[in-house]
Amino acid sequence: MEIVCVGGGPAGLYFALAAKARNADHRITVLERNPANVTHGWGVTFGEELLDSLHACDPDSARTIQSAADAWTDQEVRTPEGRTVHLGGYGYSIGRQRLLSILADRAVSLGIDVRFEHEVSDTEEFHDADLVVACDGANSRLRSRYADAFGTSIETGGNKYVWLGTHKVFNAFTYAFERTDAGLIWCYGYRYDDHTSTFIVECSPQTWAGLGLDERGTDDSLRLLEGVFARHLSGQALLIPASAGPEVPWLHFRRVSNAKWSHRNIAMLGDAAHTTHFTLGSGTKLAMLDAASLATNLQKYPDLPTALAEYERERRAALAPVDEQARSSCAWFEHVPDRIGLGPVRFAYSLWGRRAPAPAWRYPVHLGTQLPPVRWLRHRYSTAVQKRRARERDNRDALVGASAVAG
Repeated sequence: MEIVCVGGGPAGLYFALAAKARNADHRITVLERNPANVTHGWGVTFGEELLDSLHACDPDSARTIQSAADAWTDQEVRTPEGRTVHLGGYGYSIGRQRLLSILADRAVSLGIDVRFEHEVSDTEEFHDADLVVACDGANSRLRSRYADAFGTSIETGGNKYVWLGTHKVFNAFTYAFERTDAGLIWCYGYRYDDHTSTFIVECSPQTWAGLGLDERGTDDSLRLLEGVFARHLSGQALLIPASAGPEVPWLHFRRVSNAKWSHRNIAMLGDAAHTTHFTLGSGTKLAMLDAASLATNLQKYPDLPTALAEYERERRAALAPVDEQARSSCAWFEHVPDRIGLGPVRFAYSLWGRRAPAPAWRYPVHLGTQLPPVRWLRHRYSTAVQKRRARERDNRDALVGASAVAG
């Protein structure tokens, strides 16, 4: 099968390598408009679920991703009063560019043609392809070209947000809220290597305008934000992506949905097909799970329309509860001023439970987590779970490798 992937992000590269690993006869080309080693964003987060799925799909790249990932422990909520409340838990993060490099190297090693600085302006340039995969992000040009056929719908969120970076290393996933004369503003900080953290800033449009961020230049905006979050940055500067251009790239979240994920021989993956609010931290995970599902269904069903229909059915079912959680999370952050008066511990618990209702036993656990001995025990437990899951994946990989050799 002749396959062209338009977009060289995690969705496109992972689909390409997963499909090629299942069928070496596929001729796959990945077209990416950006130069090599240039990406939008800083680090991405994920959990054990994604690592399990990656190991099941392509153990080679999964082991490299797991080795390169950085684990953070605990989640902290820092309130305007200076109180730090602990939520527990752990997760993984990796630099987006590091992830893309791992996926691109694996794709090339399998014989996939990865082309950078290739702008797709007309689908006629690959009219001979059996399958065209639109994985060019939330602003997908291919999706826009066939928006009527896909039944595209876009909703715009209320808050303003911006993806920044910093060399302040956050050992816990940190939510920090600050009061200003113009209103509340908050950030999310998490490290993804030994030297750098992602630092997302969010606020209402009223606060954004009240602080003059609609009129300030890049340097002035960054210095203002550094002042607002000074107690969390420990003197480190805020950084904008090299790909962002001369201005701070403030955004509104855009919820993209589509009535159909395929049209003729074009199929969509990841943010091109659906977006999930960034406060869930699931965009990269969902894109790569889409990619694995499409590759698996192409292998399972030789008939392309059947494969595309099964892929869409499978992923829509998996995404339905996530989409509900994302809507709830988005609504929570758009009403932060209504909740900040709950008091530090209850406010933090409200943030933790923003996705879905929590069981009754969870609040006593939350109260206990504020005590250092209980936090220590939770950390020991999380570390044990993390190591056990890693051993289980290694054992499964070894069994798969042994079976392949025997076969």
